[in-house]
Amino acid sequence: MASLDHHQKLRSVGEASQPSRFPRPVKGPERPTFRSKVVRDLVSILDLNPSVLLWTCNPPPLEVGGRAYVPDIRMQDKDGGWWMLDAFDRRLPVDAGVIADAASTTAHRYRIVDRSDIYDGFRLRNATDLLRYAGHNVPLGDRVRLLSALDENGPLSFADCLRVLRETQPVAGLASLILQGLVEVELDEALIGPETMVRRIRA
Repeated sequence: MASLDHHQKLRSVGEASQPSRFPRPVKGPERPTFRSKVVRDLVSILDLNPSVLLWTCNPPPLEVGGRAYVPDIRMQDKDGGWWMLDAFDRRLPVDAGVIADAASTTAHRYRIVDRSDIYDGFRLRNATDLLRYAGHNVPLGDRVRLLSALDENGPLSFADCLRVLRETQPVAGLASLILQGLVEVELDEALIGPETMVRRIRA
């Protein structure tokens, strides 16, 4: 890949990112910017995907046909692999295969994320609801009480878990523990409700 100075001389390809109101990311930068609402929705999905370790917007540019091309997202998966991602609404300047070849020279795989991966099912709506509580601090007592209850009883309903939390706002506390990867709920089949089952995650 060409040097950074060379890239600074290249004309950037694609649409400029704009600041966006976004809940505090779980796996991304503190103040992300996104090219479009679709990209914002995509990173909400990434934040709740247990296979994703981290993501960032505005990744290092790829040189495509003598011009700098910046994919929407750079992502690392839990196996340590690096990806460059574009959302399906991106108008590509060249064939996707050319971008994939450029990404491979920097030890990245490239993928265009389909509409169905973002908008099918209930995952995005559930992710948006949960991300409102990103960064919420759960007191040690509540964390221990909930994990102990799940150890003793197995999966519990969302409503039952709320009754266990005493030191913090229950919905915020339970949502935070889900975002921290200590407990999990089914995100795809229905909107989270009182009957949604909560399970403990073990490393």
